[in-house]
Amino acid sequence: MKSHKWYFLVTLLVVVTLIASACGNGETPASAPEEPAAPSEPAAPEAEAPAEPAEQPTEAPAEEPAAEAPAAPHVLKVANTANITTWDPIKSFSTEAAYMGNIYEQLLRINPPGAAERFTPLLAERWESNEDGTEWTFYLRQGVKFHDGEPMNAEAVKASIEAAADHAGASFIWWALDHVEVVDEYTVKIVMTTSSPVDLIASSLYGAWIVSPKALEAAAADDGYFEAGIDAGTGPYTIESYTPDQEVLLTRFDDYWGGWQEGQYDKVLITIVPEAVTQQQMLEGGEVDLVTRIPQENYDDFRSNPDYDVIVEPSFFNYVGFFNTLHPPLDDIKVRQALSYATPYDDIIQIGAYGLGTQSRGPVPQGVWPWSPEVKQYTYDLDKARELLAEAGYPDGGFSIKLTYASENATEEAFAPLIKDSYAQIGVDVQIEPMLFSQQWELAKADPAAPETQDMFLLLYWPTYSDAGSDNLWSMFYYTEKPFFNLSYWNNPDYNAMLDEAIAKTVTDPEASQQLYIDAMNLLVDEAPGVFYFDTQAIFIIPNYIEGFQYNLNYPFVHYFFYELSSAQ
Repeated sequence: MKSHKWYFLVTLLVVVTLIASACGNGETPASAPEEPAAPSEPAAPEAEAPAEPAEQPTEAPAEEPAAEAPAAPHVLKVANTANITTWDPIKSFSTEAAYMGNIYEQLLRINPPGAAERFTPLLAERWESNEDGTEWTFYLRQGVKFHDGEPMNAEAVKASIEAAADHAGASFIWWALDHVEVVDEYTVKIVMTTSSPVDLIASSLYGAWIVSPKALEAAAADDGYFEAGIDAGTGPYTIESYTPDQEVLLTRFDDYWGGWQEGQYDKVLITIVPEAVTQQQMLEGGEVDLVTRIPQENYDDFRSNPDYDVIVEPSFFNYVGFFNTLHPPLDDIKVRQALSYATPYDDIIQIGAYGLGTQSRGPVPQGVWPWSPEVKQYTYDLDKARELLAEAGYPDGGFSIKLTYASENATEEAFAPLIKDSYAQIGVDVQIEPMLFSQQWELAKADPAAPETQDMFLLLYWPTYSDAGSDNLWSMFYYTEKPFFNLSYWNNPDYNAMLDEAIAKTVTDPEASQQLYIDAMNLLVDEAPGVFYFDTQAIFIIPNYIEGFQYNLNYPFVHYFFYELSSAQ
């Protein structure tokens, strides 16, 4: 299901652990050139004419006023860690989403938690579904052009969704698609085989971009069509130039359906800079206006600077530690509960995440469906942990467990020793084994019951789109004969049944669906097949002259929607 995504995304976990961004004082925009002075009026003629006619002198041609110099483009300069694995919007399933989100558009966009409306209409002005959520009709915005000049219409939407369902990096989000029907030029019907939240699916960061049919045909004939930096979206920006591994230059699409206002940026120059320290140096040197990553230990430097707004937001990510329920004594619920009580949640957040996190309530991040404050949490209670171990037959602990984590992930590297130290206080020895995620993954998938397999697996996880019920709760703990991401190997038929019913009711009865999800998450907490450490938070440091910034946790790799930004300078 997510194998393609995780193969190349999780190796970048250290980049996305805490989405940090900051902005520096960029160059002051060039002032407008002065207008040329108006030429002097000729002197008035004398009242009396000369006695004799005289030859009139040849009049010198009037001097043309100097042409006004064109205004310099308004350029936003950004340093970003995100590299490009593909420019193909259908295949895209990695960090190039940071740019795709400014070039392409979906039918609609899901808004941040707390917004007055759940969705913002983009290429669809309105939409509706039948009672059972199997047929969704979208009424499209008229007069929209793709960057290649082609019209955006129902045929284009049909071609894009069919391509996504067939070979997108995230094609699995369309697993229930039956067919797409063109009703008329600006009306399209999406028919699913089962009740599905197509509004959520159609707003996905991956697998939902609407692309020019002309470009889709070209890409079908030439697999590398997009890779030089060709684009065919409807978004506010188009790719002007691209230098692999170095920079991306976006320029505004003058025919963008949303129009343009004074103060918005004409161009966005993105320099690809993987190193956090280098980004900070560029920021402090005035080479860029925005960065996406600075060293975590330097956040306070900006908190005390009145020229910046420091914004902390919930994020799409959280950390989980899977217990291998096939390995004794972790097959005992009381042992797993004891270790959950022995987990120092606050210290993990303070040391591993520099305080940028909140203790999780199950594996669904706060702000993402179907998160709820009704889901229970463990507290840090060593006495309770010892009591449960004694009830399980391990009064002094006396056993050892192997904990693996992705060596690329600096946050896991920071908090794994805290788990070891705390568990040692209840007599449990933790052997920490960092390894590349690809190796960690292969070990976990080889033979879960084998002694050499991990006892604990630390993982940073996030849903593909804004439905962590059918993703996190299903992917991570639903049992099948060959579970994909259920790295606890936990098998609970009651949990499976609750998820099946909750997923089926997401559209038709969302309140009943959420209650089923809450019950399922509380069952997870009670049986503790994993430890739910913390939901990460994202920090943004925005200079006072940049206006309009709002982070949308539903699109975690799009740090900035450039169209929303403007400059007060």
